[in-house]
Amino acid sequence: MDKVYTVSTAEWQKALGEIARTSRVYAPVAFNGHQDYELIDGENAGNIIYNLPKPSTPLKTFLIPVKENVTADMEEGGKTVIMGIPSCDLAALDILDEMYLNNDFPDIYYSRRRENSVLIGYDCHSMLENCHCTSYGVKPWPERHADIRLARLGDSIFLQAHSEKGKGLLDELGKHLSISEAGSNDINHLNEKREQLAGVLNQKNIRLPGYEPSGKLIEESPERVWTSYASTCVSCGACATICPTCTCFLLVDRPGFEKIRQLDACQYPDFERVAAGEDPLEELSMRFRNRYMCKYVWKPQKFRSIACTGCGRCIDTCIGKISKNELLEELASEKKR
Repeated sequence: MDKVYTVSTAEWQKALGEIARTSRVYAPVAFNGHQDYELIDGENAGNIIYNLPKPSTPLKTFLIPVKENVTADMEEGGKTVIMGIPSCDLAALDILDEMYLNNDFPDIYYSRRRENSVLIGYDCHSMLENCHCTSYGVKPWPERHADIRLARLGDSIFLQAHSEKGKGLLDELGKHLSISEAGSNDINHLNEKREQLAGVLNQKNIRLPGYEPSGKLIEESPERVWTSYASTCVSCGACATICPTCTCFLLVDRPGFEKIRQLDACQYPDFERVAAGEDPLEELSMRFRNRYMCKYVWKPQKFRSIACTGCGRCIDTCIGKISKNELLEELASEKKR
């Protein structure tokens, strides 16, 4: 196992300011009662939030912009350091990498951004109302895809490199701060916090079926369930656009052979409208069910990775107050009768 290092929070933030001179550094800060990513420099590094679950913006937005010209020359860019990534977003990279780094059809734009990004994952030390990562086998701490794992206890930052990119960044940071190896007591405390939160999440979501059972329940579900839950849906598409794994897009042709890739959402009216106005998802309840079928049935048929990592953002952001978890729990309850 890679060693765990520690440094004071004050030194860490000062070093980030130095790194920000040559790289783009993003980290979560507070905005009106929630948190989201902000470009960090020496002035605002003290505003960074540590180990609280989930910035509003999912990690996918850094790798697949909402809108981009895919016929333009790629910018060379440079290194981007992204801090504060929760494990649910890191786990979403399983399916994003599987789709966009496909050996037969790799996406050069995604690949370049992925290559140039250093990902610093956070342990979650608490949970929000709709967090349910452990129900789908995702731990509330980074297990994969993080180049560095970070946790904060008191005034100390704890760091563990998980990749060569992570080790390279720690070496670079080491020029600006004094890093020492963490003691066993602190490491044990961090492990206890992780396991404790995992237990709380499991208990809170004990009635929620797992990923594979949810797919079977959805396949066998009656139409009335979808009509009922879709009754308050306003087709805003927030559930799909905020999801860390949903990346459907339109390819818009422009003069001069420009092609604009723009993220789309299956909840939008006309999502599947084709020539002559035919639309197999014209009815709202059909579009609503389609999204669940995609995430829990069709994606598992095509990919090895899960298409929901339990972040709960779709529930948090729903204008119609629709809870995916309540729907699945209802289906599970009816199955037992």
